[in-house]
Amino acid sequence: MAPVLSRSLTPASVLFSSKSNTQNRLLSRSGFLHQNGLKSNNLSCSGLKLKVGKRGGSVVVKCEASAVAEKEGVEASGESFEYQAEVSRLMNLIVHSLYSHKEIFLRELVSNASDALDKLRFLSVTDPSLLGDAGELEIRIKPDPEKGTITISDTGIGMTREELIDCLGTIAQSGTSKFLNALKENKDLGSDNSLIGQFGVGFYSAFLVAEKVSVSTKSPKSDKQYIWEASADSSSYVIKEETDPEKQIRRGTEITLYLKDDDKYEFTEPSRVQGLVKNYSQFVSFPIYTWQEKSRTVEVEEEEEPKEGEETPPEGEKKKKTITEKYWDWELANETKPIWMRNPKEVERDQYNEFYKKTFNEFLDPLAYTHFTTEGEVEFRSVIYVPGMAPMNNEDVVNPKTKNIRLYVKRVFISDDFDGELFPRYLSFVKGVVDSNDLPLNVSREILQESRIVRIMRKRLVRKTFDMIQELADNENKEDYRKFWENFGKFIKLGCIEDTGNHKRITPLLRFFSSKSEDELICLDEYIDNMNEKQNAIYYIATDSLKSAKLAPFLEKLVQKDIEVLYLVEPIDEVAIQNLQTYKEKKFVDVSKEDLELGDTDEVKERENKQEYILLCDWMKQQLGDKVAKVQISNRLSSSPCVLVSGKFGWSANMERLMKAQTLGDTSTLEFMRGRRIMEVNPDHPIIKDLNAACKNAPESSEAKRAVDLLYETALIASGFTPDSPAELGGKIYEMMAVALGGKWGRVEESEGVDSNVDPTIESESTNETEVVEPSEVRTETDPWST
Repeated sequence: MAPVLSRSLTPASVLFSSKSNTQNRLLSRSGFLHQNGLKSNNLSCSGLKLKVGKRGGSVVVKCEASAVAEKEGVEASGESFEYQAEVSRLMNLIVHSLYSHKEIFLRELVSNASDALDKLRFLSVTDPSLLGDAGELEIRIKPDPEKGTITISDTGIGMTREELIDCLGTIAQSGTSKFLNALKENKDLGSDNSLIGQFGVGFYSAFLVAEKVSVSTKSPKSDKQYIWEASADSSSYVIKEETDPEKQIRRGTEITLYLKDDDKYEFTEPSRVQGLVKNYSQFVSFPIYTWQEKSRTVEVEEEEEPKEGEETPPEGEKKKKTITEKYWDWELANETKPIWMRNPKEVERDQYNEFYKKTFNEFLDPLAYTHFTTEGEVEFRSVIYVPGMAPMNNEDVVNPKTKNIRLYVKRVFISDDFDGELFPRYLSFVKGVVDSNDLPLNVSREILQESRIVRIMRKRLVRKTFDMIQELADNENKEDYRKFWENFGKFIKLGCIEDTGNHKRITPLLRFFSSKSEDELICLDEYIDNMNEKQNAIYYIATDSLKSAKLAPFLEKLVQKDIEVLYLVEPIDEVAIQNLQTYKEKKFVDVSKEDLELGDTDEVKERENKQEYILLCDWMKQQLGDKVAKVQISNRLSSSPCVLVSGKFGWSANMERLMKAQTLGDTSTLEFMRGRRIMEVNPDHPIIKDLNAACKNAPESSEAKRAVDLLYETALIASGFTPDSPAELGGKIYEMMAVALGGKWGRVEESEGVDSNVDPTIESESTNETEVVEPSEVRTETDPWST
């Protein structure tokens, strides 16, 4: 057995010495030495590195312990491997799973062309020779229906052969991103960075619609022009030099897409191409021209053969006619400039209005607008508008997916399909554009990711919107805000329900009619200014119309005391006010609910009335049973005999009516939320005084009981509630009318006025002595028909 080496050996060496008589034994039995060990100076065994040498007459074996430590270090850290990718599968994912719409390909290719132009413009500042004589910086798009192709060309920086391999041959290699990193390292990047590319996959979106893509490019850094070609179903590409003189370009890139059969008709239609450019790339900083069919009127000479006997007229005397001639020419597709990139002080109101109409296809001027730039943690520019009128379609009133906010990244349209990410639902009527250089986008650049940056943007956009609306409300021209409230007042009230964090900004914008202002809307600040010193609450009543609010019995005592009451006549009003609860330390109080405190009450008279009518209240409660929770003396009535008020925590009559009308309402909760009804009686009314006397003198009187029942049903309607059986109520009213009107005007019953022994015809002949007068005998002197 070979000697065992301890792990504690010093890194230097381990020596084995032997005399000449033991040398052969060591060589033959030792596991450390090879049979030819004397001939070899370096040996290894079991991962150990051994060195054999001679020192005098001895054989020296050296074990390199450092090799053991290196071996152990490699095993502990693991071995590194490179990721492998199946190119065809990766391309298939990019083409078919990354983008939601095929039309995105044009946006991506135009963005790449814009980046190429931007790079050239930036580099030409230090090297003007790059521009040469290749023409203006522009982008041209030419569809060819006959060939089934669409060509996007630019006069940008172009690419060399190496750059073709690096940029197009490497998936997810962004040339723009690489260019920006190089500039940052050299600290040459200015603050005006308008380069768009980020991910390095936008070019491959061409395969969404193309079965083959050909890229012809010429860089000012190279004398040669190269062609890059690839097919959609291939994992390889071809690069070759362009040798055809007719296809030579002076500078830039020309991308030709050979469209698939399913997409040839759509994306070779010139109007469709121009529409896509206007939608996605309208605000790209370089001119984009599209190949369009146009028409013009021209005069031509009529070519008519002369009739027999007529001479042919001379050339100059031939008749001319006007015809419409069609021709093809380049047309500028992005005429509208990004107004949000300019200084607000340099833009006139007419320019803002024109931009609004063109961008959102509106015909009315906006009621208000604001143009601002936000800097700091999140930087973006925005122009937002309040439209001149509400949407015609009721479905768009509070639709969070309205396409009213257009998001741009570096002036390239990203999306207008948001589900409340940038604006809450109640501000969905606001229209505008938002442009940022740095937003958390998905790779397809179509979806805005949820992040802290998006939440900050939303908060600032909402705040600026409220500032704009508040400025409109404070304007001296009250007509503008009146129009705004007529169109969008319901949206603002919805904000009271959905956005508790912005109540302080929403509440000053609210407008209502009131008992002191029945023809003109007032704000809550005006209401508070009109309050007397002892009033500690804001009183309101919710009804279905302005007329019913004016005549409601709940207001009698408040109007008598000159206390203003707000009229809530829209279905959303009551819910909105209940969510606000207070404004400037003043509580909102519903005058149709119990425990209404008006102040200035005569406690002595109130105590006397309670003692006087306590028996009546108990007697009426006994007659009505479970219909009411209790009967009590009222402090809110002056002319009505009684009223039904709701419990403090239950639904009001208006809310109960609205909940019953809900299509998908839950009838099981209706009875629970309806709460209790309290009947309040007016001690100064004659009916109540009569019933008080009946209660004391004839408590079992059927007429008194019917009167109480009818009084309850009448109060039910007057208070805004719906009777359970309208037909039964009608029968009671008819019965009471018959009792009240019976014999009042001397009506004689038919059985009393006719004698059964007398022939009615004889009586008629003897009593009927009426003289018949001819019409001619009753004419007056002023009769216009007498002449």
